[in-house]
Amino acid sequence: MRAVILAGGRGTRLRPYTTVFPKPLMPIGEVPILDVVLRRLVASGFSEITLSVGYLAELVRAYCGDGSRYGVTLSYLHEDEPLGTVGPAGLLEDFREPILLVNGDILTDLSFEKLYEYHVENRGLLTVALHRRHVQINFGVIDRMEGNEIRRYVEKPQMEYLVGMGICVLEPAVAPFIGRGKRMDLPDLITALIAAGKKVVGWETDAYWLDIGRPDDYERAQAEFTEQRERFGWKA
Repeated sequence: MRAVILAGGRGTRLRPYTTVFPKPLMPIGEVPILDVVLRRLVASGFSEITLSVGYLAELVRAYCGDGSRYGVTLSYLHEDEPLGTVGPAGLLEDFREPILLVNGDILTDLSFEKLYEYHVENRGLLTVALHRRHVQINFGVIDRMEGNEIRRYVEKPQMEYLVGMGICVLEPAVAPFIGRGKRMDLPDLITALIAAGKKVVGWETDAYWLDIGRPDDYERAQAEFTEQRERFGWKA
């Protein structure tokens, strides 16, 4: 099984930390979040891993090296300009089998191998990992009919959404939709595939998942990794 880790973003929401560190090298506990992602992929059976780098790429390369510390061979793609959340897959020279594409800045105990297996079994061109989120709205919400008549008023409702986790599996047949060296985000690829009548699959999971992109989520990841490190494959 093959994986591509997106490690080239600027992490603007985490400034000033990310003025000197690429976001995937931001530490949780005593290790970078990227280290946790890499080790979980290796433990899940992914033997071929590629890092897509851009911003402060030399620091990512210096830390991860050739992959020998993880027991795999690491290769690198370089984004001269940011290519979005699926665009880097268009740079692959040997895209001949399904690849797992994962953000390098998420803390999760998701079973990567089960997602990959689900993708193969369901025969879609793209399978997206989904997480159910509950959002508390701190205002009264008005449901208004056409004109000025109010139909319903709900005080501070809790809304429920399925959200993408920044993890998906792609078939080689998506490459023409992405193009080479062109920026593309996952929502754009999903829209293009659906418009072309292609099968796009969602895999819902209740696995732990946290994107460290905002300062409050980064602080939460720090605390929860320290308290539950075994959950993420780390010895206590």
